[in-house]
Amino acid sequence: MSGAKIKKVVILGGGTAGWMIAALLAKVLGKAISITLVESDRIGTVGVGEATIPPIVNFNQALGLDEREFLRATKGTIKLGIQFENWLRQGESYMHAFGSVGKKFPFCDFHHFWCRHRHAGGTSSYWDYSLNYQAAVHNRFAPLAQIKGTNLPGISYAYHFDAGLYAQFLRRFAEDKGVHRIEGTVSGVQLCPRDGFVESLSLGGGQRIAAGLFVDCTGLAALLIEKTLGIDLESWSQWLPCDRAMAVPSAGSRPLIPYTRSIARAAGWQWRIPLQHRSGNGIVYSSDHWSDAQAREALMDSLDGEALAEPRIIPFRTGRRRNQWDRNVVSIGLSSGFLEPLESTSIHLIQSAATRLIKSFPHRGIRPAEVAEFNRQSKVEMERIRDFIILHYKLNQRRDTDFWRQCEAMEIPSTLADKIELFRHTGKVFRDYDDLFTEEAWQQVMLGQGIVPEDYHPIADTLSERQLDELMASLKTLIDGTVKSLPAHEEYLPFC
Repeated sequence: MSGAKIKKVVILGGGTAGWMIAALLAKVLGKAISITLVESDRIGTVGVGEATIPPIVNFNQALGLDEREFLRATKGTIKLGIQFENWLRQGESYMHAFGSVGKKFPFCDFHHFWCRHRHAGGTSSYWDYSLNYQAAVHNRFAPLAQIKGTNLPGISYAYHFDAGLYAQFLRRFAEDKGVHRIEGTVSGVQLCPRDGFVESLSLGGGQRIAAGLFVDCTGLAALLIEKTLGIDLESWSQWLPCDRAMAVPSAGSRPLIPYTRSIARAAGWQWRIPLQHRSGNGIVYSSDHWSDAQAREALMDSLDGEALAEPRIIPFRTGRRRNQWDRNVVSIGLSSGFLEPLESTSIHLIQSAATRLIKSFPHRGIRPAEVAEFNRQSKVEMERIRDFIILHYKLNQRRDTDFWRQCEAMEIPSTLADKIELFRHTGKVFRDYDDLFTEEAWQQVMLGQGIVPEDYHPIADTLSERQLDELMASLKTLIDGTVKSLPAHEEYLPFC
């Protein structure tokens, strides 16, 4: 296989993962390779990935999708951040708002100036200086690359959308670009006896499909990467104790807020996602602390509108595939591992894996060094996201249930423990080169969940008290004025 040119790719499984990959491969490599996607309408998808993060905007732009058409087709809304309720203590909330906060300074983040201001008796909130946060809580939005009359960045945003409708939208795009779809289920997988590579798939009815490269998008079933090639999952359940989810759509409510809600409950957390035509709801919980009946009761009793279906239970194992790429199979989406949707990273991991595959595409055969580098990058990416999600659980100050006491007491990866300690003592947080989350994201979660830094960077002392007061006041005035000039969120949405 090392010298065989890859001319054909087979994607096994549709849904969001399969059609995102098919669309991007067709857009970028459609003239160099043939692409076939095999899926069955009889096999359901998890289909709860309705919230995204800002890189999805770049993905859609790379495909050349029209945003208005996309929002209309997917019943989408705008997302400016995630509001975390009851995560620190009952009744308290904060937001991980996308985008920048305050003003960038050379060698020193803005929050050091805010910390110094607080040490001197200032009473402002860190989120007073977040354009995204202020726009979110005032239910306003318009695309804004830069704050008018300044060099300060504008609004960073993502989307809420119906994942099933997004897959259909991308299917039409991909098929227009030449992707061949085959309806069918796999009845057998043929391996090369020499090297163990997948040679072909047998479908019900006797059809056989061969390819040089296979992409496993079969979700939690992991048909090729695990059941065929035997690549197991590295469990992270010691840090992320939830192992079940329950999802249900409900009638929509107004106004359509431009942010996701994450509400901590007795044995996990609940999501609420506003779409144009309905609301997405779900609860992620630990089966060691809650029965399915308890989770169902908590979920159904807290819906904003009438339930539109019966709740669906989704068991899962948290962790990552030890090799995301093995031989000539690349696992993308839930087949490559599972990180609960607390920070809306599921669809992003599909996007980043698809991008990584194109960058590493095996032009003249599959080389071990290229596979190893792909797997190294995938491992680091998932571990960075894992740490960020663990952060929310670890920093809770709830003492009301065994679940939260267990989370607060657990040992955490040293990579995360070191980052927390550094921020606690110095106020400093450093973003690794390949970390998905920005410094502002880490700052918001750590501040929001109760860490008050003991110190700040000495550069913050280069301003006099008067200059510091003027800086804070002018930034707040600028952000408040910008938010007031924005239209309501719903005015931007192309309702059908």
